[in-house]
Amino acid sequence: MKLFISTDFEGVAGIVDWDQIMVGSSDYDMGRRLLLGELNAAIDGALAAGATEFVVNDSHSSMRNLPPDLLHGQARLLTGKHKPMYMMEGLDDTFDAILFLGYHGSIGASQSVLSHTYNPRAIWEVRINGEIAGETALNALVAAHYSVPIALVTGDQVTALEAQRLKPAPVCVEVKRSVSRFASESLHPEAARALIYDGTRRALSSELPATTPAFETPIQIEVTFLTADMAEMSAWLQGARLVEGNARTVLLQGDDPLTLFRTFVTMVMLTRALVD
Repeated sequence: MKLFISTDFEGVAGIVDWDQIMVGSSDYDMGRRLLLGELNAAIDGALAAGATEFVVNDSHSSMRNLPPDLLHGQARLLTGKHKPMYMMEGLDDTFDAILFLGYHGSIGASQSVLSHTYNPRAIWEVRINGEIAGETALNALVAAHYSVPIALVTGDQVTALEAQRLKPAPVCVEVKRSVSRFASESLHPEAARALIYDGTRRALSSELPATTPAFETPIQIEVTFLTADMAEMSAWLQGARLVEGNARTVLLQGDDPLTLFRTFVTMVMLTRALVD
């Protein structure tokens, strides 16, 4: 069994502030330990379920948060920024399942620690087929293209709720209960790791059907930016257009989820030029 694991950071137990998850910040080393502990618990649970091969995409910020020599299962590690497929770099149709670890709620989500959608300095809201979408749903577009099931999502209660809207819904493990954007009640790290171990093992067991994400076509993605100039720049891309009467929202539409995801990621990278 070959697994693709995308690791974010905000949804890890004990994480409540940007200082814990940004390279060079005062609490970064502690946050890094917490992330590594949850990742290794998932790998151990997957090994218990029969997994034999792991590719981990370090998907947060600078994308160099994980120490390669401390990963379990002799996992291969995709690290470093400017990946063409961003949080889903490395996925193809040779994988058997996907794990999303340490994920978080979408921008604007109520009571979700450090909620955002890809770029909090540019994106105000994203909708897929009219429904508010976060990174879990956006990344599921790539899973749908390659027909690889999303087996597990970990994070807070809002992340779990958003993930359960996917069709089919993955197994969700809640390691903390967010009470605001900068506060949560977290499980002890060891308890969180135990839940992730068990959840991964169950998610990959033969008892649960492995089905791939499905989206009604044509797929419509509406991206609303903080400012009109960000939307105007994004509308330069082929297949993107401004929504009539809304200077901050860009519409993408099509049948190929991978093409739509690639265009969205290009929008994210373009808008960084306006805020970085």
